[in-house]
Amino acid sequence: MIPQLLLLIAGVFCCSTSVIFIKLSAVPPILLASYRLLVASAFLTPLFFRSIGRMRDTFSLRDLRHSILPGVVLAVHFIVWNVGARLTLAANSTLIVNMVPVVMPCLLFFIAKERVTRREIVGTSCAMLGVLLLGGTDVRVSRSTFMGDTACFISMILFALYLSMAKKNNRFETIWLYIVPLYYIAGFFCLIAGLLFETPPLHYDLLEAAYIAGLGIVPTVAGHSILNYSMRRLRGQLVSIAILSQFVFAGVMGFLLLGEIPNHFFYSASVLLVGGGIITVLPPAGKKREKFPNP
Repeated sequence: MIPQLLLLIAGVFCCSTSVIFIKLSAVPPILLASYRLLVASAFLTPLFFRSIGRMRDTFSLRDLRHSILPGVVLAVHFIVWNVGARLTLAANSTLIVNMVPVVMPCLLFFIAKERVTRREIVGTSCAMLGVLLLGGTDVRVSRSTFMGDTACFISMILFALYLSMAKKNNRFETIWLYIVPLYYIAGFFCLIAGLLFETPPLHYDLLEAAYIAGLGIVPTVAGHSILNYSMRRLRGQLVSIAILSQFVFAGVMGFLLLGEIPNHFFYSASVLLVGGGIITVLPPAGKKREKFPNP
């Protein structure tokens, strides 16, 4: 289990780099989402065809249907999140998107029949206390932010739904047969939406191309792919708690790369988050370590 946990942490770290690439890029947000997904798709396409060659006797085009709905959900998540984040305060959007562990148990139960354990409840409560400590002090509810807050809340549910679907739909021997079509579907969906509602830049310099490539390879190819793999191999609620640690990684990178100084609640929130993860993973005293099921 330790290697899988380390892989999950690495995946969360990769996902946390997305905010850095997004801040550095000048491409409109929906088009940027499409570019990151299409870059990821193109990068992973050779692995997709190699996997088909190995599973020629068991894989058919009908199996691609497992990627359609999750791909659309991921695309709508990106679009609604980009719109909502611009209509509300940064603190509001950050707090709302980090509420995934609150809704994840319900989705996991209805989609994959996975019940949350008592230790996961305690760990989730500890981690969410850290999130509330970090973002709750700056949150303000008003009529002017209502639409943005609502959009961010819908986006958060869509992200939790997208991850929960991986628990049920990602049943292939290799993850690439599930994730590559998913990225293509989400990428073209976002591309159509971006061309309808945004104006593409007239040209892209090498630095902008590097940001797009980095966004496609690091948080998408590595980050999202690892999250989908982890949803198959680990408890879903554990994955959702681990995702919260993105704000720790993002805060450190923001300080080192962008000169952004975290507020004084950042450190206490980080300790609570790590504590919540440890509570969830460690077995009770005197009992054997829980074995995570392999689907």
